[in-house]
Amino acid sequence: MPRLMLGSVCGLVYGTLSAASMIPLEFPDKRAALLGAFINRFSIGFVIGAVRLDWPSWSVGLVFCVLLSLADAIITKAYAPIIVLGAIGGTIIGLI
Repeated sequence: MPRLMLGSVCGLVYGTLSAASMIPLEFPDKRAALLGAFINRFSIGFVIGAVRLDWPSWSVGLVFCVLLSLADAIITKAYAPIIVLGAIGGTIIGLI
């Protein structure tokens, strides 16, 4: 499977799991929160699949995931869950 396709599939799965985990939580605009979480996590998979660096694959996933998760973490002030779960997911996608 081409890297971009694999990254997109990983992003779809990661985005779906991330949004699904937020369903029980309360938000002023729940639809926007779920959509934002999905798009952020999908983007992580897509970018990891698209980028070609001479780094170990796990480190590519980790670096790009942390970079792409920082904006959401800063906006929501929920640094630990967003960055830690993002780092784990990005590292896994990088390894895949």
